[in-house]
Amino acid sequence: MSGSVNKVILIGNVGKDPEIRYLENGVIVASTTLATTDYYTDKKTNQKREITEWHNLVFWRGLGDLAKNYIKKGTKLYIEGKIRTRSYTDKENIVRYVTEIIVEEVQLLSARSTDKSKSTYPPSIETKEDLPPIENMHLDDDPLPF
Repeated sequence: MSGSVNKVILIGNVGKDPEIRYLENGVIVASTTLATTDYYTDKKTNQKREITEWHNLVFWRGLGDLAKNYIKKGTKLYIEGKIRTRSYTDKENIVRYVTEIIVEEVQLLSARSTDKSKSTYPPSIETKEDLPPIENMHLDDDPLPF
């Protein structure tokens, strides 16, 4: 046993169409957001309440291709991955931090697209590719959506 575990499992809905980037070496990187919602009953008012959390997802290489071709706003996904936090310096020269889920496995849970241009629909893709170290990702110059 390794002594520690960094594993995230999420089921939720994609909040925006994936943003697709290609690194200088041609590696595809896709990023999007995923909403997960918990429901509970307020004991004081007996009203149903919900809490929505937003997660930043990053898809590398083959999973980036999957995101590019099959994932869009509203798609329901099952995600397994790792939590990573990185920093970047914004245009005002302020260091900012962002926490992301590096996706290692994804299953599309939404119904099949009716788009005839999509000839295949992979229901599940898993990768155990070695990811580059965080400091080599070169995503720091992109402004964040929040």
